[in-house]
Amino acid sequence: MATPTALPPLPFNPSRVRSYLVRLPLFTRLVLLVILVFWLLEFQSVWSVVQWGSLIPDECNLGTMYRLNTYPLIHTGFFHAALNTVALTPLLERFEAEHGTLTAVALFLGPLSTLPAGLYLLVEKAILHWNTPIVGSSVWVFLLLGSEAIRTFKSHPYFSLGPYKIPTWTSPLAACIVLSILVSNVSFLGTSLCNSFGLGYLKVFVPPEKVLRWIEGKLNLLGRLPHYVSVDQKTYGRYGVLPTANVAGNGNATPLSYLGSNQRLGSYESSGTN
Repeated sequence: MATPTALPPLPFNPSRVRSYLVRLPLFTRLVLLVILVFWLLEFQSVWSVVQWGSLIPDECNLGTMYRLNTYPLIHTGFFHAALNTVALTPLLERFEAEHGTLTAVALFLGPLSTLPAGLYLLVEKAILHWNTPIVGSSVWVFLLLGSEAIRTFKSHPYFSLGPYKIPTWTSPLAACIVLSILVSNVSFLGTSLCNSFGLGYLKVFVPPEKVLRWIEGKLNLLGRLPHYVSVDQKTYGRYGVLPTANVAGNGNATPLSYLGSNQRLGSYESSGTN
């Protein structure tokens, strides 16, 4: 009797994947859940989820302002949703762990959705007079990739490509150009804001720490919500300020952080960046 053939080993460890998913913070879990729910709703034919929530320039008016927040959560098909989810999960999880749940909610349901959408509508409808709808969380992926690229730029300003030295902060732009050719509904305008976010230009939209502490204490969010990340319980301290690193050829230490500065955001101190 022939012995059964052993199955090949999996390319990943299921227990590690499960352990990682169990540790996901609250806002990241909710975003993934909403993306899943919207994708499942696409199977019914009574109501078109994509038509309802996508960012369509000609359909945007005072009565449909919700589209400025729903388009990152809706995807066209399984592969679109799967690719964006795989790319978004580790980036969003790290952001929330470093900055706190309330900060993530305020930014990603606020300016990091509405500002890219507003820029897109301005260029697409007012300037180009086109009506191309967009959906997908790639705008958030590129925002977070842009901030990572700026952080890398501070420690390693250039990478070599033959005789050329290319700034490392341009890597999200290159990735967006490639994806714009290969995949539809990729927002190129979002990457411009990614780099602005990484440089700290959007710091004015971050809620003051005093307000966050008051809300958390008043509602007892840490005690009531599982997997909630408090203002005082973040991975790297307030707004993820990481240890300093020396740039090659420069003796000055450069702080690395998501927001491109070790300035405490949300405070009332003056800053040199407008």
